[in-house]
Amino acid sequence: MTTLLTTEEMGRADKAAVPAGVPSLTLMENAGRAVAEAAWRHVQKGDRVAVLCGPGNNGGDGFVAARLLAERGCDVVVGLLGDAGDVKGDATEMLRQWTGRVKPLAPGQIQSARVVIDAIFGAGLSRDVDGTVADVIAALNERAGNTVVISVDVPSGLDGNTGWPRDAAVQADETITFMCLKPGHVLYPGRALCGTIAVADIGIPHHVIAAVGSTAVAQGNDSASRFARLYPWRQATAHKYRHGHTAVVSGPALKSGAARMAARAALRIGSGLVTIAAPTSALPENAAHLTAVMLKPCGSARALADLLSDTRMNALLIGPGAGIGVDTAEMVLAALASNAAVVLDADALTSFAATDDGSQTSAGVGFGFTSKPVPQSHTPAALFAEVQNKPERPVVLTPHDGEFKRLFPGLAEMPSKIERARAAARQSGAVVILKGADSVIAAPDGNAAVNTSAPPWLATAGSGDVLAGFVAGLLAQRMSGFDAASMAVWLHGECANLLGPGLIAEDLAEALPQVLRGLRGHIG
Repeated sequence: MTTLLTTEEMGRADKAAVPAGVPSLTLMENAGRAVAEAAWRHVQKGDRVAVLCGPGNNGGDGFVAARLLAERGCDVVVGLLGDAGDVKGDATEMLRQWTGRVKPLAPGQIQSARVVIDAIFGAGLSRDVDGTVADVIAALNERAGNTVVISVDVPSGLDGNTGWPRDAAVQADETITFMCLKPGHVLYPGRALCGTIAVADIGIPHHVIAAVGSTAVAQGNDSASRFARLYPWRQATAHKYRHGHTAVVSGPALKSGAARMAARAALRIGSGLVTIAAPTSALPENAAHLTAVMLKPCGSARALADLLSDTRMNALLIGPGAGIGVDTAEMVLAALASNAAVVLDADALTSFAATDDGSQTSAGVGFGFTSKPVPQSHTPAALFAEVQNKPERPVVLTPHDGEFKRLFPGLAEMPSKIERARAAARQSGAVVILKGADSVIAAPDGNAAVNTSAPPWLATAGSGDVLAGFVAGLLAQRMSGFDAASMAVWLHGECANLLGPGLIAEDLAEALPQVLRGLRGHIG
């Protein structure tokens, strides 16, 4: 896990480092040295390096890198945005120490440069890019293929908190940031604009970083050790009943496949028992496919309530293939009235959808279904109230962007995906997995994780059903909602990485045993 700091949190850490015994000029020198070392891997004595600097601390890092590369014999030119008198703070001292050429920032400065160091704007940029800087960015993004662009902190023009360009942003080959990643490094499109990212330790004491109190992390290739400790491994004396019983609600005839994929995923991830609860029309086709997964007739909210009265059935998933409408909404409410942990996915979410203006809607309108109007008890607010009636019971919502907009219309325009997910978790009282290439997991207490290791070939039909099954299976094993959601998303991505291009959703659960064997090797 890698801590994520917003630009405001990173600013507090920078300031706190000084009374902790690290002068701010030392931090800037160390940052510039890290950038120079990154550039040196691409150049040798005599090669031309263009260092593009803004008037703030990001430019100060650039001045340091320019000095150190010139000392190694590179032909360095500095392009400065504005006048020398505009430079402020510690960057003033670093500009004073630079004795080489300083030219007004202009697009032509990148010509014939082997490396361009982009130190114009940092992660805290709060305005849109225009004028000369926009022209320079355009020139950088149209550069010849043999020119390497290394951005300092973030590519200039990128909002470090949201991952969105401020009208224009540099497409970097490499980005060197300091101490911690920022949200913009891991959220798209920022992740793609950063190129290869390196995090340099510039000397801020780790207790200072910890004291900032960030509640967001990036989970990626470095997360195996944590999840190895967290996973509910079988003990020598274990039996299936100690690892929970997951119920998965099936859709009607001809729409039951999604539930079966989810059920198999729950079984593969360790749920001791799994049962599909199916309406009468879907019993024959489910029976024809199921072996280790059990089957129970269940065609109404009352039948589901009766099923969940057996408290050994301690986790339930509803949504995959369930159908959008009042019947599904009633079953969701029946599930939430029980004490079981609940995962709400796909149709279970859309059955409580709101219109674009946040008002009540008819179930299925615009989604290819017809249904009677949704009663007031089936609005998003009513759903969230039911979730919050039992705050000790885990509930996980798994919307993609479209479902999120329908369920949380007032939050959909928030610029930061992390903050959207956090706000939705607070509003609903549930853990939220806001799915995508940069899936965000957020809890009502503000904890958040961004998954960075999922490959693009997960974008295939049924993939989300398998993910929901993974979450439900971990909840059955009595993991917390946030831990179950975080681990499920990470394992889902690891299965896809193992399988590679060409995977289909049915493959994911079958790859899980090999992924778990590898994970077990990380237990220290």
